[in-house]
Amino acid sequence: MTRNRADATVAERFLTAFAAHDWEALHALFSTDLAWSMPGDGAISGTVHGADAAVERARKIAGRGLATELRHILTGVHGVALSLHNTAEDADGRALDEHLATVLTIRDGKVCAIDSYVSDVDGMSAFFS
Repeated sequence: MTRNRADATVAERFLTAFAAHDWEALHALFSTDLAWSMPGDGAISGTVHGADAAVERARKIAGRGLATELRHILTGVHGVALSLHNTAEDADGRALDEHLATVLTIRDGKVCAIDSYVSDVDGMSAFFS
């Protein structure tokens, strides 16, 4: 019987690598043609292309002391959506408190697209300005 769903273990490895700041493991999960979209107009906003650029974005995000709480893993046919709650506080008093869905499109066991949907786009943009 054919499994009509994406491999959720790819998402679990993505979260584990991000939390551990294991950039090599994260890079290994990404296809070379990956595109990662992020709303807003902050330093991490826009669309980046390629595994190297995606890892660099992840490093920027993690470098701000982000605490990520996994709420749910939702599995679809072509990918996995992560329901997350992110918080952080900067030394200058700026705070981040956002809910987001990070949608990983998976092809041949690799993440080929990431689309981020954020509850407070303006707040995220200001925090990552």
